[in-house]
Amino acid sequence: MDVLKSVFKFMIASTLIVSGVLIGGTVLTAKKVDGIGDKLQQKLHG
Repeated sequence: MDVLKSVFKFMIASTLIVSGVLIGGTVLTAKKVDGIGDKLQQKLHG
């Protein structure tokens, strides 16, 4: 039973870590794309 609990805790911790990395990557990518869009808009509209 203890082994099952430790495996379950490890799975939850891994899921949270991976989710955090994915969300962080998504936020950074969105900011980068937004910055590129701003530069493009300035270039097009002077």
